[in-house]
Amino acid sequence: MRSSVHILSFAAFMTFAGALAAGTYTFMASTDKDPLTYASGENMVFTVQLLEDGKPVAGKNLLWLRRGDDGRTNGGKAVSSADEPLTITTSIEQPGFVHINVVASDENGKTLMNNGKNMPSFDGGAGIALDGIEGWPEPDDFDAFWKKQKVRLAAVPLKAEMVPVDSGNADVLCFDVKVDCAGTMPVSGYYCRPKNAAAKSIPARVSFHGYGVRSSNKPTGSALNSLAMDVNAHGISNGMPAEYYQKLSDTTLKGYAWKDDENKDPETAYFNGMFMRVMRSLEFIKSQPEWDGKTLIVTGGSQGGLQCLAAAGLDPDVSYCDAGIPWCCDLGGRNRNRLSGWFMKWFDALGYYDAANHAKRIKCKTHIFAGLGDYTCPPSTIAVLYNNLSVPKQLEFQQGRTHGYTMPNGAKYSISKDW
Repeated sequence: MRSSVHILSFAAFMTFAGALAAGTYTFMASTDKDPLTYASGENMVFTVQLLEDGKPVAGKNLLWLRRGDDGRTNGGKAVSSADEPLTITTSIEQPGFVHINVVASDENGKTLMNNGKNMPSFDGGAGIALDGIEGWPEPDDFDAFWKKQKVRLAAVPLKAEMVPVDSGNADVLCFDVKVDCAGTMPVSGYYCRPKNAAAKSIPARVSFHGYGVRSSNKPTGSALNSLAMDVNAHGISNGMPAEYYQKLSDTTLKGYAWKDDENKDPETAYFNGMFMRVMRSLEFIKSQPEWDGKTLIVTGGSQGGLQCLAAAGLDPDVSYCDAGIPWCCDLGGRNRNRLSGWFMKWFDALGYYDAANHAKRIKCKTHIFAGLGDYTCPPSTIAVLYNNLSVPKQLEFQQGRTHGYTMPNGAKYSISKDW
């Protein structure tokens, strides 16, 4: 594996710091070397500085916690200094990651506030022997199962309803699309293309959504030079009032994909219908006469990352996969006593929907972006995903990135193969 690091210059940091709004607390943090290159048992030295308005601030309480894939947990307290950052030294001996969390509070123990909200903590990490992090075994009949699901899908004719909608751009045509699919719900999304595209002339791009209940977006920007489709996760109507999606979130789709009685059987799991819609959305866009027949790009973040990895694994026509902070990788890895993420209760049936298992079937160039402090989708699960890819691949981690927050100017580190 090849590792690279992008280091923020002092001048660039000071430019950023000067631009911060008054009264804003942030953390600046780093490790003493590329956090993906430590050896077993080697000291990992984290330095964490509390800033106010971009400048080091003294006299605040710092509470830190170290967890790890080795099962060890410890922590401590300190007081911030304007002269010296907090230094935390730790290590890990087995393949895996450590997670460092630092929270800042005032002299009364109250978390520091930014604009009336708790300031973000520092969440980051470092790892060793990423290529030695083992995933949970996949189901023995994984390929046979998906062959059966594709037969189910093929039994439903590829029939689409395309309703023209305003794209907001005179050069782009846009449609609210419903495509018949196996299961109870159709594919639902906005599909856009250049107005005067010739037959077999342009690439195609399909994007998928993170967890939640919402309308598709109109991908008009991408449609200036490609066929572009944005697919909502549930086959529901697009462009409805916010109350429509809130009601679904509170009723029919409340806690979707987390129901134990469904997840015990791979054909009743909520992901079954979702993955059917993923495959059918690709079939739809490939059926468009303007597609060049060569370039098919899939993208998405979190649950959308799960879907685009499944898309690439289930459809060999996908030519490029770009997965951000992908969810549901190595779902069974918790059985190896590693730190777990925001995952539903484990049943063997979930192995058919594990992004790390689909990664083994991907035939195209794949890029992954993730956070070293993301314990919705823990770094170890992302490493298993990367290890399972046998195509040109790149994995980029960012320091200080959680699933929903990125520390300003957190350094990025990458490993790649044949990239």
